[in-house]
Amino acid sequence: MIKRVSSVLLPAIAVAVVLPSCKGKQDQQMSAPELAVMTVTEETTTLESGLPTTLEGENDVEIRPQVQGFLTKVCVEEGQKVSKGQTLFIIDQVQLQAAVDAAQASVEAAKSQVAVAQANVNTAKTNMNNNKLLLDKNIISQPAYQTSVDAYNAAVAQLNATKSQISQAQANLTSARKNLSFSTVTAPESGVVGSIDYREGSLVTPQSLLTVLSNNSEMRATFALNEKEVLALTDNGKRSLQEAIKALPPVTLELATGERYEYPGKIISISGVIDSSTGSATAKALFPNPKGMLHSGNTGKVIIPMVQGSNLQIPQSATFEIQDMKFAYVLGDSSKVHSVPIQVADINDGKNYIITGGLKEGDVIVVEGVGISVRDGMVITPKTATASGEAAAQSK
Repeated sequence: MIKRVSSVLLPAIAVAVVLPSCKGKQDQQMSAPELAVMTVTEETTTLESGLPTTLEGENDVEIRPQVQGFLTKVCVEEGQKVSKGQTLFIIDQVQLQAAVDAAQASVEAAKSQVAVAQANVNTAKTNMNNNKLLLDKNIISQPAYQTSVDAYNAAVAQLNATKSQISQAQANLTSARKNLSFSTVTAPESGVVGSIDYREGSLVTPQSLLTVLSNNSEMRATFALNEKEVLALTDNGKRSLQEAIKALPPVTLELATGERYEYPGKIISISGVIDSSTGSATAKALFPNPKGMLHSGNTGKVIIPMVQGSNLQIPQSATFEIQDMKFAYVLGDSSKVHSVPIQVADINDGKNYIITGGLKEGDVIVVEGVGISVRDGMVITPKTATASGEAAAQSK
């Protein structure tokens, strides 16, 4: 007996046959992830290089006493702005004043001795002259006259000795007065007071560091440039460091908080010697500090703009690396991506690469999911990368 299939079941079977086919197409569509892409275009490239730095005042002066004694007064506080000549510390003046008084007394005594010695010289000279007249008249003998001459010479010698004493006494007085003046420690220039480790009652000597006075009207930022960066600045040695420094644009200071300092700076020097132990040269930039917000010891980064002219530039996040070779995914026909090796310039800002080979203007590359979910030969659904999207992609 032949069993017939009910016509009622036929539509159901047809549906069963059709449904898997539709599901396959849906799965194929779902397997093409939506990823951001960008078109490679030639544009003027400005890269920024951030180099760690430590700040110091234009002139940091160590304040040390020039005499030994006990501190009787600290006239300033840490972080205080002071003017040139302003009193910072006072050292006990009692003994120093006593030394001045004693030296003054010695000078007065020496003056009195000089006056007495001068009077003795005058008397001896008068006697000698009188005896010369008597000798000429044969009233006294030659030995008697010679005695008066010897007395005169002795008086002159005594006068010279007392004059030497008064010179020494006056020198001692000058020294004592200078030491007394040293008891008042003043600011050699305007600046900001650093830490103060000695307070009233402390014994200080010329070796004691009372504080450091920082002239922070301008701040020096010291940082290191590696050999490649130095060569890039000098166009591979085609121009001198001095010419390179003059041609450099203003630089920016990135503070430890990540914010950028409002006043631009200028690179003022680059050492002409590469340190063999570090492979770098020391550079200094000068930043104005009109508001006094920068202090010696602050850290941050010196941001150096490097203008490379018209170039192809892509985000570093749009590349991946295999055995020291860099690759990017280029969008081809049927939205299929394929990897291509690329060459990049040595200098970069840590966010972007300048392309020197492997890509051309007009190529469309994937900028999202590279190195994570994108595979060679994958079909994707491309979407245009927005500014926020690119930033998100670069942060990965």
